[in-house]
Amino acid sequence: MITLEQLQLQTYTVLGLTFLLATAAGVLFHRSHFCTMGAISDWVIMGDKTRAKQWGLAMAVAVLGFGLMAWRGWVSPLNTIYASSQLMWLSLLWGGVLFGVGMVLGSGCASKSLIRLGGGNLKSLVVLMAMGISALATLRGLTAVWRVNSIDQVTVGTGPGPFVGQWLAAGTGTALPLAWLIAACVFSGLLFLWVFKDRQPIARSIIVSGAGIGAIVVALWWVSGVMGFVPEHPETLESVFLATSSGRMESMSFTAPVAYWWDAFMYFSDGSKRLTLGMAVVAGLLLGAFCSALLQGTFRWEGFTQTSDLGMHLLGGSLMGMGGVMAMGCTVGQGLSGLSTLSLGSFIAVLGTALGAVLALQWQLHRAESSL
Repeated sequence: MITLEQLQLQTYTVLGLTFLLATAAGVLFHRSHFCTMGAISDWVIMGDKTRAKQWGLAMAVAVLGFGLMAWRGWVSPLNTIYASSQLMWLSLLWGGVLFGVGMVLGSGCASKSLIRLGGGNLKSLVVLMAMGISALATLRGLTAVWRVNSIDQVTVGTGPGPFVGQWLAAGTGTALPLAWLIAACVFSGLLFLWVFKDRQPIARSIIVSGAGIGAIVVALWWVSGVMGFVPEHPETLESVFLATSSGRMESMSFTAPVAYWWDAFMYFSDGSKRLTLGMAVVAGLLLGAFCSALLQGTFRWEGFTQTSDLGMHLLGGSLMGMGGVMAMGCTVGQGLSGLSTLSLGSFIAVLGTALGAVLALQWQLHRAESSL
């Protein structure tokens, strides 16, 4: 059994390595303009799939990497927040729709807002403030009471389990570890095929950034689920995943961690606040974007020039905070980390996010045409 001093050192190691990986992710996000909303808008408005393929490549690498680790027995999807016997499908879908609409109105999702803030965009700070307050309310405030007593009550059983691998194992009689791997290989293989099927070559920067971001998601799963796993806590004698807010293994996500930063900023003196893996990811991403912008010479302060623009960004941030909590993650928390486990709930949340974004983009196009 490890001592409390060793446990503390292991926690610091987990947080430090998480911060370094997130800083590298911040550089990649900033240099490659990685953005889920941008990928959807490019495809819907201009028919350009370049950034969608960048996102698809990141997802393929994340799915394959997690599947390999699950097959080897290093990690298990059952130890993540996505493991539940009841699927809150309406909350996931509606939360995704709200988040998708919000990220269009707020000019980018949570990760994009952090990247823009790192480059000096103060409009993104307003979005993150609105998102954090809204997320806290939906986690623990008045909105949380409404959420728990209404939409969260609409559930459906997950049958063999909440993951595709479990359904494959139950349907074919395959051993579960092998089923994790087969499901991951099939899903990632289809994504790789879609990304590279066109004769027109993809820019090397797109391949490097997409694969790199997917690899960082996998690396964070390893840090949380392997390096941060303690089979027996010296005080409680129970297994624990160090430095996670949920008590389970976690990877990259931003909505709730941004809210926890605002919560800690306002109530740090009550003694109950602690730095978590998600908060380290937020800080690292912000630092990486800031350093990249400085080195690239693109850092500059930006702000609002119109009251209507401010209103839209406040509304967008509020919808992202509420929707991100209801959907149990943002475009990265569900779109990359969640989907890497092949969680059924993540598919629903991502579908809702894409639907909300498309509807909001169509509304913006109609509004722009009407003003001409």
